[in-house]
Amino acid sequence: MNKDIRNISKERMHELWRAISMLETPEECESFFVDLCTVAELDEMAKRLEVAKCIDAGMSYGDAAEKTGASTATISRVKRSLYYGNGGYRTALDALKKAGKLSNEGMDTEK
Repeated sequence: MNKDIRNISKERMHELWRAISMLETPEECESFFVDLCTVAELDEMAKRLEVAKCIDAGMSYGDAAEKTGASTATISRVKRSLYYGNGGYRTALDALKKAGKLSNEGMDTEK
């Protein structure tokens, strides 16, 4: 069964977005997401953000896959979302950069 966000209750999703946007600290976010998601879901979301950082830094698919452990299908989907999606990855990456909170560990694309 293919899940599509357009098939989820708008009211339910808006309530989720509102709840997330009301959280004020990384610790509050951690508590909420640890309660909300499985460890595997959290790992996958964190991995996708790391893939977005890699792609944004100009890493190849192969290097991004090696660094993150993500499949090339996941890397392709993240890249498509980063460049042609709703702007969520770009907004998050730019906000982290602006706040000086974006870790560039292992992002050296020079070989």
